[in-house]
Parts: sequence; C-alpha cells; structure tokens
Amino acid sequence: MSTSGDRAAELASALEGVRGRVDAACADAGREARRPTLVVVTKFFPGSDVELLAGMGVTDIGESREPEAGDKVAGLPEQVRADLRVHFVGQLQTNKARRVARYADVVQSVDRARLVRALDRGRAEAVDDGAREGPLEVLVQVDLGQGEQAGRGGAAPDEVAALAEDVAAARWLELRGVMAIAPRDLTPDETRRAFDRLVGTGEQLRHTHPGATWVSAGMSGDLEVAVAAGATHLRVGSAILGSRPPQR
Repeated sequence: MSTSGDRAAELASALEGVRGRVDAACADAGREARRPTLVVVTKFFPGSDVELLAGMGVTDIGESREPEAGDKVAGLPEQVRADLRVHFVGQLQTNKARRVARYADVVQSVDRARLVRALDRGRAEAVDDGAREGPLEVLVQVDLGQGEQAGRGGAAPDEVAALAEDVAAARWLELRGVMAIAPRDLTPDETRRAFDRLVGTGEQLRHTHPGATWVSAGMSGDLEVAVAAGATHLRVGSAILGSRPPQR
C-alpha cells in the first residue's frame, strides 16, 4: 500500500515531466513568453491529490463529473480552495448546471442555449445567497468533427457565434473563449489542422467579443500540438495523475 509520501513523490515527478514537456513545446513554437495555463484534470481522483497538487503550485484543476466534482470541491480545506480555479470541463446535463454554477469558477463545455440559461440562473442564485461572488467564466465548446471524423461534443462551428451572443447577453456569465477536444485516432498533422480550426474560430469570435481570448485545447497525448497551434489552456489528467483508479 502506498503512503501519502509515495503519492506526493509520484505526483511531483509526473508534474515536473509535464511542465518540462510544455516548456519544450513553447520553446519549439517560439512562445516562451506566452506559456499556456495548465489545468490538471483530477476527475476520478480524491481530494487528497488535489491538496498535494496545490502544494506543488497547481492553481487550476479540471473536473467533469457531477456530483463527484461538487462533493470533492466542498471537501477541500478552505485555504486550498481559495487559491484554486476550478474548471468544469466535461459535458454537462442541464439539470446539473445549477449545482455546478455554485462551485465552478469556469465551465469550459457550454454547447447549447439551454445550458447557458441554466448556468446563468444557477450563478444568480449562488450570488444572491452569498455562495459565490461575480460571474461564472465560460467557454463555448466547438465540435471539431469533420467528414468521417466523429466529433467529441460541442456546438457546430456555424452555431458558435449565436451561442456566444447568448453567453454575452447573460447577466451572470462571462465569455472567455473557446474549447475543443480533438477527434480520436488522428495523426499529429490532422490534430494540428483541427486545433488550427479551433484557433480560427476563436479569432473570429474576438472580432465581436474582444475579451474572449482563451483557447482551451490539448490533453496528455497531444499537448505539444496544442501549444504549437496557440492554445492558451491545456487540460492534462493521466500524464500527471496516472491511470484511472478502480471504481468502488
């Protein structure tokens, strides 16, 4: 049985390795001064791992399962939670949006108008009762599927502008940019072209929403490609936390 010290050493080594990969990718892309934000995806893993990561300088974590995420965040020590930005990065059912809006700082997976309205109502309630302060930051998830490549969730590219307008019109939401997950089984060149389309969608969005500067792309297996394409946020889980633990 591993101890907390063993786990801390495992996480520290893996985190150092990923940070090294990001640094090398930034150097290769000539963007050392624009290092992307690393969002460590902690879904399936316990709050104790989040506490260890926070002690290693991690400021952003990602979750994608509700109610697991809400329960985990609620169980964090106050001083740990205060220094963390919690990103909800998974597909979100409308009936769970209210609770997510109470604890998340960012929702990266907004893909339909009904979800915009549900998150806005949930955040308004959270602000009214003092659970949160200020608007919820959101990204529009873009479907990068094309031709025979099956997408992995998100709004169709031609729906993004209208969805962004819905977000911008919501009182308690703040539009921050776009997010996507590359289709499965792509070559590196195909992945790069997919991420280039996402970056282009983000550029178009900024013509009417200058504050929508985030581009969230890239995970454990393709973070270098995402850095080269210009991603501002990377969502990395297994490369840091390891394989998914057995479910109980």
